[in-house]
Amino acid sequence: MRTLYKSKADREVVARWCRSRLDAWEVPHRRETVDVGDAQVHLTHVGVGPARVLFVPGTNFNAASSLTIAESLARRWGVILVDLPGQPGLSSGERPRAAHREWYGRKLTAVLDAIDAEPVTAVGHSLGGSVLLSCDSDRITGRVLLAPAGVVPLHVDLRMMVPSLWWLLAPTLERTEAMLEGFTAPGTSPPEAIAHWLHLVAAHCRSTLAPPPLPEEVLLRHRGAPLIVATGAHDRFLPRARLGPAVRDKLGVDLYVIDDAGHLAADEQPAAVTTLVALMLADPDAPLARFTRKDDR
Repeated sequence: MRTLYKSKADREVVARWCRSRLDAWEVPHRRETVDVGDAQVHLTHVGVGPARVLFVPGTNFNAASSLTIAESLARRWGVILVDLPGQPGLSSGERPRAAHREWYGRKLTAVLDAIDAEPVTAVGHSLGGSVLLSCDSDRITGRVLLAPAGVVPLHVDLRMMVPSLWWLLAPTLERTEAMLEGFTAPGTSPPEAIAHWLHLVAAHCRSTLAPPPLPEEVLLRHRGAPLIVATGAHDRFLPRARLGPAVRDKLGVDLYVIDDAGHLAADEQPAAVTTLVALMLADPDAPLARFTRKDDR
Protein backbone atom coordinates (compact mmCIF):
# COMPACT_ATOMS: atom_id res chain seq x y z
CA MET A 1 0.00 0.00 0.00
CA ARG A 2 1.14 3.56 -0.66
CA THR A 3 -0.35 6.89 0.30
CA LEU A 4 -1.52 9.47 -2.18
CA TYR A 5 -0.39 12.33 0.08
CA LYS A 6 3.09 13.82 -0.14
CA SER A 7 3.33 13.98 3.68
CA LYS A 8 1.21 13.79 6.83
CA ALA A 9 1.04 17.57 6.86
CA ASP A 10 -0.23 17.56 3.27
CA ARG A 11 -2.92 15.07 4.22
CA GLU A 12 -4.10 17.36 7.03
CA VAL A 13 -4.29 20.36 4.68
CA VAL A 14 -6.58 18.40 2.35
CA ALA A 15 -8.71 17.03 5.19
CA ARG A 16 -9.05 20.50 6.72
CA TRP A 17 -10.34 21.92 3.42
CA CYS A 18 -12.92 19.13 3.12
CA ARG A 19 -14.10 19.42 6.73
CA SER A 20 -14.35 23.21 6.51
CA ARG A 21 -16.34 23.08 3.29
CA LEU A 22 -18.76 20.49 4.67
CA ASP A 23 -19.05 22.34 8.00
CA ALA A 24 -19.99 25.53 6.11
CA TRP A 25 -22.52 23.73 3.90
CA GLU A 26 -25.96 25.05 4.74
CA VAL A 27 -27.71 21.86 3.63
CA PRO A 28 -28.38 19.56 6.63
CA HIS A 29 -26.30 16.40 6.41
CA ARG A 30 -24.48 13.86 8.53
CA ARG A 31 -21.13 12.14 8.10
CA GLU A 32 -19.75 8.78 9.08
CA THR A 33 -16.64 6.70 8.51
CA VAL A 34 -16.84 2.97 7.78
CA ASP A 35 -13.98 0.52 8.24
CA VAL A 36 -13.70 -2.01 5.40
CA GLY A 37 -10.57 -4.10 5.84
CA ASP A 38 -7.51 -2.11 4.79
CA ALA A 39 -9.45 1.12 4.19
CA GLN A 40 -11.60 3.67 5.97
CA VAL A 41 -14.35 5.16 3.84
CA HIS A 42 -16.01 8.48 4.62
CA LEU A 43 -19.68 8.87 3.71
CA THR A 44 -21.82 12.01 3.60
CA HIS A 45 -25.58 11.53 3.95
CA VAL A 46 -27.89 14.29 2.71
CA GLY A 47 -31.53 14.65 1.72
CA VAL A 48 -34.82 13.53 3.16
CA GLY A 49 -35.84 9.96 3.84
CA PRO A 50 -33.95 6.71 3.22
CA ALA A 51 -31.07 6.86 0.79
CA ARG A 52 -32.17 6.08 -2.75
CA VAL A 53 -29.15 7.50 -4.61
CA LEU A 54 -25.45 6.80 -4.25
CA PHE A 55 -22.95 9.24 -5.79
CA VAL A 56 -19.41 8.08 -6.59
CA PRO A 57 -17.13 10.94 -7.74
CA GLY A 58 -14.31 10.87 -10.25
CA THR A 59 -10.53 11.02 -9.90
CA ASN A 60 -9.39 13.60 -7.31
CA PHE A 61 -12.98 14.48 -6.34
CA ASN A 62 -15.01 13.72 -3.22
CA ALA A 63 -18.17 14.77 -1.37
CA ALA A 64 -16.82 18.18 -0.37
CA SER A 65 -16.01 19.01 -3.99
CA SER A 66 -19.36 17.67 -5.26
CA LEU A 67 -21.84 19.87 -3.40
CA THR A 68 -23.50 21.23 -6.56
CA ILE A 69 -24.77 17.84 -7.71
CA ALA A 70 -25.38 16.76 -4.11
CA GLU A 71 -27.79 19.65 -3.53
CA SER A 72 -29.62 18.96 -6.79
CA LEU A 73 -30.09 15.27 -5.99
CA ALA A 74 -30.92 15.87 -2.32
CA ARG A 75 -33.90 18.07 -3.20
CA ARG A 76 -35.66 14.86 -4.28
CA TRP A 77 -34.06 11.91 -2.51
CA GLY A 78 -31.87 10.74 0.29
CA VAL A 79 -28.31 10.63 -1.06
CA ILE A 80 -25.04 9.04 0.02
CA LEU A 81 -21.83 10.60 -1.28
CA VAL A 82 -18.70 8.47 -1.16
CA ASP A 83 -15.15 9.67 -0.63
CA LEU A 84 -13.27 6.89 -2.40
CA PRO A 85 -10.30 5.56 -0.43
CA GLY A 86 -7.02 6.25 -2.16
CA GLN A 87 -8.43 9.53 -3.52
CA PRO A 88 -8.05 12.97 -1.89
CA GLY A 89 -10.69 13.57 0.75
CA LEU A 90 -11.73 12.27 4.14
CA SER A 91 -11.28 8.55 3.49
CA SER A 92 -7.97 6.77 4.05
CA GLY A 93 -5.30 7.78 1.57
CA GLU A 94 -3.61 4.42 1.09
CA ARG A 95 -4.15 2.35 -2.03
CA PRO A 96 -2.53 -0.62 -3.75
CA ARG A 97 -0.07 0.24 -6.49
CA ALA A 98 -2.58 -1.13 -8.99
CA ALA A 99 -5.76 -0.02 -7.23
CA HIS A 100 -8.28 1.13 -9.81
CA ARG A 101 -11.28 -0.93 -10.63
CA GLU A 102 -11.18 -4.28 -8.76
CA TRP A 103 -9.99 -2.85 -5.46
CA TYR A 104 -12.38 0.10 -5.57
CA GLY A 105 -15.28 -2.10 -6.61
CA ARG A 106 -14.69 -4.49 -3.70
CA LYS A 107 -14.44 -1.60 -1.24
CA LEU A 108 -17.70 -0.11 -2.45
CA THR A 109 -19.47 -3.47 -2.09
CA ALA A 110 -18.08 -3.79 1.45
CA VAL A 111 -19.25 -0.28 2.36
CA LEU A 112 -22.81 -0.91 1.16
CA ASP A 113 -22.89 -4.15 3.14
CA ALA A 114 -21.42 -2.51 6.24
CA ILE A 115 -24.14 0.15 6.38
CA ASP A 116 -26.83 -2.33 5.31
CA ALA A 117 -27.82 -0.01 2.49
CA GLU A 118 -31.26 -0.19 0.96
CA PRO A 119 -31.36 -0.69 -2.83
CA VAL A 120 -29.95 2.40 -4.53
CA THR A 121 -29.50 3.91 -7.94
CA ALA A 122 -25.79 4.64 -8.23
CA VAL A 123 -24.42 7.66 -10.10
CA GLY A 124 -20.75 7.54 -11.07
CA HIS A 125 -18.65 10.21 -12.75
CA SER A 126 -15.48 9.32 -14.68
CA LEU A 127 -13.49 7.06 -12.30
CA GLY A 128 -16.70 6.65 -10.33
CA GLY A 129 -18.34 5.17 -13.42
CA SER A 130 -15.55 2.63 -13.76
CA VAL A 131 -15.90 1.74 -10.07
CA LEU A 132 -19.63 1.17 -10.48
CA LEU A 133 -19.08 -1.05 -13.50
CA SER A 134 -16.64 -3.16 -11.48
CA CYS A 135 -18.85 -3.28 -8.38
CA ASP A 136 -21.15 -6.30 -8.35
CA SER A 137 -23.18 -5.40 -5.24
CA ASP A 138 -26.80 -6.49 -5.53
CA ARG A 139 -27.72 -3.42 -3.48
CA ILE A 140 -27.18 -1.35 -6.64
CA THR A 141 -30.33 -1.68 -8.73
CA GLY A 142 -29.50 0.80 -11.48
CA ARG A 143 -26.50 2.78 -12.72
CA VAL A 144 -26.27 6.27 -14.20
CA LEU A 145 -22.77 6.75 -15.61
CA LEU A 146 -21.44 10.20 -16.50
CA ALA A 147 -18.48 10.17 -18.89
CA PRO A 148 -17.46 6.82 -17.42
CA ALA A 149 -13.85 5.74 -17.43
CA GLY A 150 -13.16 2.09 -18.06
CA VAL A 151 -14.98 1.81 -21.39
CA VAL A 152 -12.41 3.40 -23.72
CA PRO A 153 -9.06 5.08 -22.95
CA LEU A 154 -9.33 8.76 -22.12
CA HIS A 155 -8.36 11.08 -24.94
CA VAL A 156 -5.73 13.67 -24.01
CA ASP A 157 -4.54 15.94 -26.80
CA LEU A 158 -1.69 18.43 -26.65
CA ARG A 159 -4.04 21.30 -25.80
CA MET A 160 -5.00 19.48 -22.60
CA MET A 161 -1.70 17.78 -21.87
CA VAL A 162 0.45 20.92 -21.58
CA PRO A 163 -1.81 22.77 -19.07
CA SER A 164 -2.22 19.52 -17.10
CA LEU A 165 1.56 19.07 -16.82
CA TRP A 166 2.02 22.66 -15.65
CA TRP A 167 -0.77 22.10 -13.12
CA LEU A 168 0.95 19.02 -11.71
CA LEU A 169 4.58 20.15 -11.83
CA ALA A 170 4.28 23.79 -10.75
CA PRO A 171 0.78 24.29 -9.38
CA THR A 172 -0.71 27.76 -9.02
CA LEU A 173 -4.33 28.80 -8.96
CA GLU A 174 -3.93 30.44 -12.38
CA ARG A 175 -2.51 27.24 -13.89
CA THR A 176 -5.29 25.23 -12.32
CA GLU A 177 -7.87 27.50 -13.90
CA ALA A 178 -6.11 27.23 -17.27
CA MET A 179 -6.10 23.45 -16.99
CA LEU A 180 -9.81 23.41 -16.13
CA GLU A 181 -10.71 25.27 -19.32
CA GLY A 182 -10.47 21.89 -21.04
CA PHE A 183 -12.98 20.36 -18.64
CA THR A 184 -15.98 22.59 -19.31
CA ALA A 185 -18.14 23.71 -22.23
CA PRO A 186 -16.93 26.75 -24.19
CA GLY A 187 -17.74 29.97 -22.39
CA THR A 188 -18.33 28.18 -19.09
CA SER A 189 -16.04 28.90 -16.18
CA PRO A 190 -15.48 26.07 -13.70
CA PRO A 191 -16.83 26.72 -10.20
CA GLU A 192 -14.36 28.72 -8.13
CA ALA A 193 -14.38 26.08 -5.39
CA ILE A 194 -13.34 23.39 -7.89
CA ALA A 195 -10.38 25.47 -9.04
CA HIS A 196 -9.24 26.01 -5.45
CA TRP A 197 -9.72 22.34 -4.68
CA LEU A 198 -7.71 21.02 -7.62
CA HIS A 199 -4.95 23.54 -6.90
CA LEU A 200 -4.82 22.00 -3.42
CA VAL A 201 -4.70 18.50 -4.92
CA ALA A 202 -1.76 19.30 -7.17
CA ALA A 203 0.16 20.94 -4.33
CA HIS A 204 -0.38 18.26 -1.69
CA CYS A 205 -1.18 14.96 -3.45
CA ARG A 206 0.20 12.49 -5.93
CA SER A 207 -2.55 12.60 -8.52
CA THR A 208 -3.72 9.26 -9.90
CA LEU A 209 -3.97 8.50 -13.58
CA ALA A 210 -7.20 7.55 -15.29
CA PRO A 211 -8.02 3.85 -15.07
CA PRO A 212 -7.50 1.73 -18.18
CA PRO A 213 -10.48 0.09 -19.90
CA LEU A 214 -12.17 -2.68 -17.93
CA PRO A 215 -11.98 -6.28 -19.16
CA GLU A 216 -14.64 -6.97 -21.75
CA GLU A 217 -16.27 -9.64 -19.59
CA VAL A 218 -16.86 -7.04 -16.85
CA LEU A 219 -18.55 -4.68 -19.30
CA LEU A 220 -20.62 -7.38 -20.97
CA ARG A 221 -22.25 -8.45 -17.73
CA HIS A 222 -24.08 -5.11 -17.66
CA ARG A 223 -25.80 -5.68 -20.99
CA GLY A 224 -29.53 -5.77 -20.32
CA ALA A 225 -29.16 -4.33 -16.81
CA PRO A 226 -30.74 -0.98 -15.84
CA LEU A 227 -28.13 1.41 -17.19
CA ILE A 228 -27.94 4.98 -18.48
CA VAL A 229 -24.73 6.38 -19.95
CA ALA A 230 -24.37 10.08 -20.68
CA THR A 231 -21.63 12.55 -21.45
CA GLY A 232 -21.25 16.27 -22.02
CA ALA A 233 -21.53 17.50 -25.58
CA HIS A 234 -18.12 19.17 -25.19
CA ASP A 235 -16.31 16.46 -23.23
CA ARG A 236 -12.77 16.40 -24.62
CA PHE A 237 -11.54 13.50 -22.49
CA LEU A 238 -14.26 11.13 -23.64
CA PRO A 239 -15.54 12.59 -26.92
CA ARG A 240 -18.94 11.27 -27.90
CA ALA A 241 -17.57 10.15 -31.27
CA ARG A 242 -15.33 7.65 -29.43
CA LEU A 243 -17.45 6.87 -26.39
CA GLY A 244 -20.78 6.41 -28.20
CA PRO A 245 -19.84 3.42 -30.40
CA ALA A 246 -18.01 1.72 -27.52
CA VAL A 247 -20.96 2.13 -25.15
CA ARG A 248 -23.33 0.75 -27.77
CA ASP A 249 -21.05 -2.19 -28.58
CA LYS A 250 -19.91 -3.15 -25.08
CA LEU A 251 -22.79 -2.11 -22.84
CA GLY A 252 -25.68 -2.43 -25.26
CA VAL A 253 -27.12 1.06 -24.73
CA ASP A 254 -27.07 4.33 -26.65
CA LEU A 255 -24.98 7.20 -25.39
CA TYR A 256 -26.93 10.32 -24.51
CA VAL A 257 -25.42 13.76 -24.72
CA ILE A 258 -25.96 16.58 -22.22
CA ASP A 259 -25.90 19.90 -24.03
CA ASP A 260 -23.82 22.82 -22.73
CA ALA A 261 -21.57 20.55 -20.69
CA GLY A 262 -18.03 19.24 -20.87
CA HIS A 263 -16.38 16.64 -18.65
CA LEU A 264 -17.80 18.24 -15.48
CA ALA A 265 -21.45 17.70 -16.42
CA ALA A 266 -22.49 17.12 -12.80
CA ASP A 267 -21.37 20.66 -11.95
CA GLU A 268 -22.29 22.32 -15.24
CA GLN A 269 -25.75 20.76 -15.70
CA PRO A 270 -26.84 19.21 -12.38
CA ALA A 271 -30.53 19.45 -13.30
CA ALA A 272 -30.00 17.30 -16.39
CA VAL A 273 -28.15 14.69 -14.34
CA THR A 274 -30.89 14.73 -11.70
CA THR A 275 -33.49 14.16 -14.42
CA LEU A 276 -31.62 11.09 -15.64
CA VAL A 277 -31.62 9.72 -12.09
CA ALA A 278 -35.35 10.40 -11.82
CA LEU A 279 -35.89 8.45 -15.01
CA MET A 280 -33.91 5.50 -13.69
CA LEU A 281 -35.80 5.46 -10.40
CA ALA A 282 -39.19 5.75 -12.07
CA ASP A 283 -38.78 3.31 -14.95
CA PRO A 284 -35.41 1.83 -15.98
CA ASP A 285 -36.80 0.96 -19.44
CA ALA A 286 -38.37 4.33 -20.29
CA PRO A 287 -37.03 6.29 -23.31
CA LEU A 288 -34.50 9.04 -22.62
CA ALA A 289 -35.11 11.35 -25.57
CA ARG A 290 -37.33 13.77 -23.63
CA PHE A 291 -34.58 14.39 -21.10
CA THR A 292 -31.34 14.52 -23.06
CA ARG A 293 -30.41 14.59 -26.69
CA LYS A 294 -29.60 11.19 -28.11
CA ASP A 295 -26.31 11.08 -29.98
CA ASP A 296 -27.09 9.74 -33.45
CA ARG A 297 -23.76 10.76 -34.95
